[in-house]
Amino acid sequence: MADAKVIPFDDDRSRGSAAQRPQRRRGAGNRRPGTESVPVREVQPLPTRAVVQEDVPVTSDEQPPEPSEDGGGGLERRIAGGLAFLRRRLTGDYEVDDFGYDEELTDQVLMSLLRPLYDTYFRVEVKGIENIPSEGGALIVANHSGTLPMDGLMMQVAVHDNHPAGRHLRLLAADLVFMLPVVNELARKLGHTLACAEDASRLLEQGELVGVMPEGFKGLGKPFADRYKLQRFGRGGFVSTALRAGTPIVPCSIVGAEEIYPMIGNAKTVARLLGFPYFPITPTFPWLGPLGAIPLPTKWTIQFGEPIPTDGYPPEAAEDPMLMFNLTDQVREQIQHTLYKLLVQRRSVFF
Repeated sequence: MADAKVIPFDDDRSRGSAAQRPQRRRGAGNRRPGTESVPVREVQPLPTRAVVQEDVPVTSDEQPPEPSEDGGGGLERRIAGGLAFLRRRLTGDYEVDDFGYDEELTDQVLMSLLRPLYDTYFRVEVKGIENIPSEGGALIVANHSGTLPMDGLMMQVAVHDNHPAGRHLRLLAADLVFMLPVVNELARKLGHTLACAEDASRLLEQGELVGVMPEGFKGLGKPFADRYKLQRFGRGGFVSTALRAGTPIVPCSIVGAEEIYPMIGNAKTVARLLGFPYFPITPTFPWLGPLGAIPLPTKWTIQFGEPIPTDGYPPEAAEDPMLMFNLTDQVREQIQHTLYKLLVQRRSVFF
């Protein structure tokens, strides 16, 4: 795709030409009446040096102001970039991958919409970002909580905005995400794909960062009384995928998401009617209607732990159930231990 370029136009500076002096005219001397004319010796003018006027730079203590980022030039660039972006969207001159991921839309629009939540509302603090490799595939495994899956979105922004290489995190999402209107399309544009071994393997082989939350709905919809207690990590399918691809596993611990929607009850009958795994009841929802859907402004911390390598195992290791169980338990214990450590360090849920 061709990037739109803005060509700044500077004010034309006209150079003044050297001013020419008018030549002096010699008039005849006045004669007094009644006197003889006395020949007067004409005085030859002294030779004068030719003065050449050159363009000499004028020095001044005041330097010309540099254009600021918010000045006219920066504003013009942003407007031109926005117009070029709209043109590409309207003409279809943009690219998506086989999974529907739209990198340009994610960088310029979707991340910009999520960033106020990340920076201002939840005030996310990121630790251990150096544990994510700068290139090549890696599987990031995190805890899941918060009633609504906002922790995955905040983890995406954390990786993109804090990693030196500006990497993108591709999340594995549940089937329900791709059954909801609007949400389905936005999830695809953000780089989400089905939580299946085939899609995860393809992404890892392409050198992508893949994020998975093995607790699934069990962690997302657990009661508030069980906050920060990890649920079962399934059968260890994510470990098998990492072993086949030979990519490292990076544990990730998220603190702060548990309290955004304190789930004090579950309306199971309503959940069955709607086809949801649970229907949350919180201190504000559904009692306050739409206002009850506003999350509480908790203070978040996301910490990426030391990667667990998998490239040293033989190819048949992916079929070893004992090895998968041990690695799954190792990842789970590391995440749980980091959660406890972060909770001890936390002084307040909101500050």
